[in-house]
Amino acid sequence: MIDIEPLRFAWTRGGPDTLVLGHLHVDPGETVFLHGPNGCGKSTLLSLLAGVLSPSQGRVALLGQDWAALNAGQRDAFRADHVGVIFQQFNLLPYLSVLDNVSLPCRFSKLRRDRCHAAGGPEAAAQSWLQRMALPEALWSRRADALSVGQQQRVAAARALMGQPELILADEPTSALDAALRQDFMDLLLQAARDAGSTLVCVSHDEQQAVRFDVQWSLPALQQAGVSA
Repeated sequence: MIDIEPLRFAWTRGGPDTLVLGHLHVDPGETVFLHGPNGCGKSTLLSLLAGVLSPSQGRVALLGQDWAALNAGQRDAFRADHVGVIFQQFNLLPYLSVLDNVSLPCRFSKLRRDRCHAAGGPEAAAQSWLQRMALPEALWSRRADALSVGQQQRVAAARALMGQPELILADEPTSALDAALRQDFMDLLLQAARDAGSTLVCVSHDEQQAVRFDVQWSLPALQQAGVSA
């Protein structure tokens, strides 16, 4: 699913490296827990995995496709087809309804729209994911900005899962939730990723969740190994 060849990334050309990593590999369907202190580069790594950023040296490939071999438009299209993202700040469109927000990936990806046919089409698929996220049906027609933080978190997760993308990237998906809700949300997210057959890479400070994932990555340890190599 994911192949990283030894890479370096710096925010400015000729500037200090933000990330230095060795060989990394993630199999299809695996769940990966990524942790480390603030500022160590976790969100930067997610952006590299999503093809939003490009390494100064090295290679990042998704499904065998080297992101660097694609131009900007091709990267956008490939990302829309194969990557679902749960942003730390949700990035819901406030003026759209819950259902319309969840259906958005199908506007940008024919592949993900076609995958919804088995569920009866994009609207039916959106309803199904919202049900799995335990969001009450009475909220589905409301504007996204009328929901609580916890409810918006579930909408963001349902949107990322629409059309069963091969890779789900979750950036601090429980940061806005209290301890009682974190456990419930992670239960829903992990099960939903498994149901979709998606690989999940999750950034979180809540290291108590790490044991529930197939793979645990400490980014400082990965960086130290990369520098040593």
